[in-house]
Amino acid sequence: MKLAIASDHGGFHLKNSILRLLASRKIEYVDLGVTSEDSVDYPDYAAQLAQKVGKGEVDGGILVCGTGIGMAITANKFKGVRAAVVTDPFTAQMSKEHNDANVIALGGRVLDEAKAGATVQAWLDAKFEGGRHERRLEKIAEIENKNFK
Repeated sequence: MKLAIASDHGGFHLKNSILRLLASRKIEYVDLGVTSEDSVDYPDYAAQLAQKVGKGEVDGGILVCGTGIGMAITANKFKGVRAAVVTDPFTAQMSKEHNDANVIALGGRVLDEAKAGATVQAWLDAKFEGGRHERRLEKIAEIENKNFK
């Protein structure tokens, strides 16, 4: 598994904590920034990550901004990306098991390091269930194909 990870200034510290978690699990990753708390525009970083996911250059991605919301909105503008804002281990698990989310977005101003770590681990450990959920993802793909020509 190879992941991309990116944050804005609001997610900088939490991103660094998640990087340590990924390294401890020996998960390969590409860090797309940021490298400081200097103010940046989150869409620039979310777009870089979403392009890599959409093109299949990485298997998935983790985005971190103040709330996760802006990053997820941006990432979902890219074909092939299913980004979910996750706030706890249960939402992370369900995002993968039911929606096959290939990107998660977390809030650096919402989650502390411990809860964010547990949330990321739940997403990493979850598996897409398929079955009835596959039919729903096919419907999402049909909508995406109509709107992203």
